[in-house]
Amino acid sequence: MSLLPLIASLLPTDASAHGPALDHQLQLSLWITLGLAVLAHLLLIVGLVGRRTQARSSLWAIEYLPLTLLIILFATLGIRAERLWALTRYTGASHEAMQMEATGLQFAWYFRYTGPDATFGITRPQLASAAEGNPLGIDAHDSHGADDLVTTELVIPVDREIDLTLRAQDVIHGFAVPELRLKQNAVPGETTHIHFTATKTGTFAILCTQLCGLGHYRMSANLRVLPVDEFQRWLTQREQAAHP
Repeated sequence: MSLLPLIASLLPTDASAHGPALDHQLQLSLWITLGLAVLAHLLLIVGLVGRRTQARSSLWAIEYLPLTLLIILFATLGIRAERLWALTRYTGASHEAMQMEATGLQFAWYFRYTGPDATFGITRPQLASAAEGNPLGIDAHDSHGADDLVTTELVIPVDREIDLTLRAQDVIHGFAVPELRLKQNAVPGETTHIHFTATKTGTFAILCTQLCGLGHYRMSANLRVLPVDEFQRWLTQREQAAHP
């Protein structure tokens, strides 16, 4: 018997390459939780109905053996979860992955594309000003930043690995896309990378999962996954509009 159909009906649509592995881990954890609940009640029943002398003679079997098994079980689950979590965090993206950047600030997300030179330009906090059209503080004197494209919507091609750099300008923001099974904090003063591959086209909500201030409720953006040719047309149009 599998809980996967029930889990799938309760979870958001899975639109990422690593999503099935995460959902399988969730299914495994639910089955184990159910088994532990049954085991705990059985031990309570044995303790209540058994005689004291019998309980003393079987202390090892009732208490120590389950405790040993629990330690092994949770250690195994912890190792599996760590390896699974590291798939999008620490293993590193492939050399063919497309480079993009997401920056959180109260209370908006901004996304940056490298442009034809495939290199992000230098940013300086003192230059950041959304009112002046430079929310990320890109240094105009850096040649690599001249072709950078900044948007308020993250648009990516389907079936293409994305290496996303996460930054924050002010406080901690939580970058999360439930349908892509992504959740990672953007921390001021730190640069974090996550990599993923979207397997379905569509529009998905990008949420901030950290309470980042009074305007936290409105800090959201869209992630659009497009077919490759449609993405290329969108990117070309935006680059031509930004750098005529």
